[in-house]
Amino acid sequence: MRNRVALGALVLGTTLAGAAVPAPAASALPAAPTAPALAPPTAAANAIRIGVVGPFTGASADFGLPMLHGVQLAIDEINSFGGYLGRPLELVVKDDQANPDVGLAVSKDLIDKDKIVAAIGFCNTGVAMNAIAAFQTSKIPLIVPCATGTPITTKFPPAESYIFRTSPKDAIQAPFVIDDLVARNWTRVAILADTTGYGEAGLKDVEQALAKRNLKAVYVGRFPLGVKDLTTELKEARTAGANVVFSYTVGPENAVIARGRQALGWKVPQVGAWTLSFPFFIEGGKESAEGALTAQSFIAEPSNERRASFLLAYARKFDGKKIPVPMAAAQAYDATYLLAQALMSIPGGKLEGPAIKTALEQPKRTHYGVVTSYDKPFSSTDKDAITQNMLVMGTVRGGLVTFAYPEDAKRNLFVQRKQ
Repeated sequence: MRNRVALGALVLGTTLAGAAVPAPAASALPAAPTAPALAPPTAAANAIRIGVVGPFTGASADFGLPMLHGVQLAIDEINSFGGYLGRPLELVVKDDQANPDVGLAVSKDLIDKDKIVAAIGFCNTGVAMNAIAAFQTSKIPLIVPCATGTPITTKFPPAESYIFRTSPKDAIQAPFVIDDLVARNWTRVAILADTTGYGEAGLKDVEQALAKRNLKAVYVGRFPLGVKDLTTELKEARTAGANVVFSYTVGPENAVIARGRQALGWKVPQVGAWTLSFPFFIEGGKESAEGALTAQSFIAEPSNERRASFLLAYARKFDGKKIPVPMAAAQAYDATYLLAQALMSIPGGKLEGPAIKTALEQPKRTHYGVVTSYDKPFSSTDKDAITQNMLVMGTVRGGLVTFAYPEDAKRNLFVQRKQ
């Protein structure tokens, strides 16, 4: 891969410290994973410390662990070429447990105690929104490779913001899905959204996308995480005349919606953002999840050399298991390389926050990643690397996510760059 060759010109030595977490079995649902074991601090004294924070236990670990594994895979490769001017990159891993208060506490630890130079993390929008001010105030660059809530990269003025992102924000996912629904003439939309920060922001994005099409949801239902039965809401949506259900939640609740539709014999499609690619939905919903449509930035098929190489390397490192949430792993992998490339462009070892921020905003060369080729992923006015043209519509088929349209599979042979 060209990115590895470019990094190889600067390198020497191998080190990885932090959480050593085995990949979860694809069928390990819905039981929550056990806490990752932290490896002893064996990194060299001159190691460059990078924080990684996300939900590595609990209900959100099904996409938190793939995010972590994507980072670990990239760090292993970068360190195999010597890291930064012979200094290894060391991961300091913190489990936020999908809890906003825990997320803030471990973020402060990364900054104040662990003395990181930058961080990669967050899968839950509510957790991120509660914690990102700690990075902003300390001028520590953070790349978010997983959480998609639109407000994450709009909380601070763009020119001053230290918060970057390589996941597709909901403000592009929602209209992408709505455009597809309109093309299919599924315009009587029922929205079922959870009451977390993710559900709240996603609901607003869907309603705004509908409004741009001069449409309005025929029904909106809200529910807390952990709900086991949404029969009442589904009946109300059916009575309202909905011909499609747009669900906005992160965990098993998506499967609750799917099974509820099946139990009612209500044969309308279920669509949503990328969370419909999560194991808690696909394996929790089983046959009721089949045919669901979901916005995707990356589908785990070897459509080009870079993606094939990434999938093979991931399988080798994590015992041949399929990636539970491929988007989380691929976006985290690319985020790690973008951060490393920024570090490599800073001479003399002065890896201070403002310098890293500027290096991310003003890259000196293209990074050829897995999701896309990053010419100018960020700038002083734009902290989101992914644009709507990079998305494809995925569908759940046979327990996996594949391309919903044959033409998307063909289009995916060619890398879509930022617009």
